[in-house]
Amino acid sequence: MRLHLGPKPVWLVTDPDLVRHLLKADEILVDKGRFVGKLRPVVGQSTLTLNGEENRKRRAVLHSVFAKGVAQRFVPEMSAAIREAAVSASRESEVSAHALTAPLALRMICIAMFGKDVLSRGDERAIVEAVRLVESDLADDLFRVLPLPPWKAAARRRKRELARRMIDAVVARVRARAASSTAVGALIALGLSDIEIRDEIVTMLLAGHHTTGSAAAWIMYYLGTVPGLAEELAAEAEASSDDAGELRPEILPRASKSLAFVREVLRLYPSAHWFSRDVRTDITVRNIPLKAGDALIFCPWQLHRDEHYWVDPDKFDLTRNFTGKAYLPFGAGPRVCIGMGLANLELQLLALEMAAAFSITIKSAVPAPLPTPSVTLIPPDIQLSLKVREPRERNIVLPRELEPMPVRAAS
Repeated sequence: MRLHLGPKPVWLVTDPDLVRHLLKADEILVDKGRFVGKLRPVVGQSTLTLNGEENRKRRAVLHSVFAKGVAQRFVPEMSAAIREAAVSASRESEVSAHALTAPLALRMICIAMFGKDVLSRGDERAIVEAVRLVESDLADDLFRVLPLPPWKAAARRRKRELARRMIDAVVARVRARAASSTAVGALIALGLSDIEIRDEIVTMLLAGHHTTGSAAAWIMYYLGTVPGLAEELAAEAEASSDDAGELRPEILPRASKSLAFVREVLRLYPSAHWFSRDVRTDITVRNIPLKAGDALIFCPWQLHRDEHYWVDPDKFDLTRNFTGKAYLPFGAGPRVCIGMGLANLELQLLALEMAAAFSITIKSAVPAPLPTPSVTLIPPDIQLSLKVREPRERNIVLPRELEPMPVRAAS
């Protein structure tokens, strides 16, 4: 379908067979293009923007750290981060789901990027603020047809530079403390320059935490609104835990209820709700001639809610078959999202840990409003309260850090 987004042709690809064919096409024919290039002022020359052999080399190294089977070694640290954040939130009478999950997702990806306890709370706040500074501007730039007036363009450049300096300062503080078995250690071993390593770190921190943080807010929402779901997941968490109450990494791939929950949330609210490629040489696709420079848009949001491929597509349903061709929250082919395995693991851990130890009550509108489309899908304002479950609700003893705490009085 031809979209009218400027003088150059832009095509929305709506057939999942064709989507997968084009995403797997040789990069000589179809590859990253002008929309992705607009991210370079923020993420620099990283796996998100690079092509060719350099891209493949870096992807292979990062995949060796972020693949789900490998990332499972971080389960104890990530579970601890979830419990710590949840206990803190349970002391408040009400908390924003996204305000809770976005920093938490950042904390978990930093465990894989740098190692445990490398990023300080001040560093976390700096990165969250940096994302806030640039995200709305990036979304506007991606589809802007006419240039900004000079004074607005200058103001936007200043905001980006401020955000970049904030992130650079964090990277400079934490790089030296990163463990050799983490993503940063792997990049150092690859022989990348300081600037190249910084660009990869910026990409992973910006892309990884905000996308997963958005999906995680919906995990919290459905735990608080779907009758019986939290109880079923609590039982699965108990069956997947050792005698000390810690989730066992080797059992998680068989924890079917939480896996289905994560997949359904990502179907309804894919964080990367669209992505693009450019045609590199003249080709014909389905009898439509495409010229070099034409842009192709792939939209998981559209595919995941297409009634041709899903029964009652807007309904939350854990019995769905996710092996279908119209399910691609992380893309497909050789340039599929590097953090796919890690993101799925983070969301599964969040679902199990929260269901096991907390009761969640939604304090805002149900059903929730639609998310706001930006570079990612920004969740609406979902307000909730967390209450530590009484041990008698489950036939287990809560870990010490999850014992009920007094609620702080409102000021």
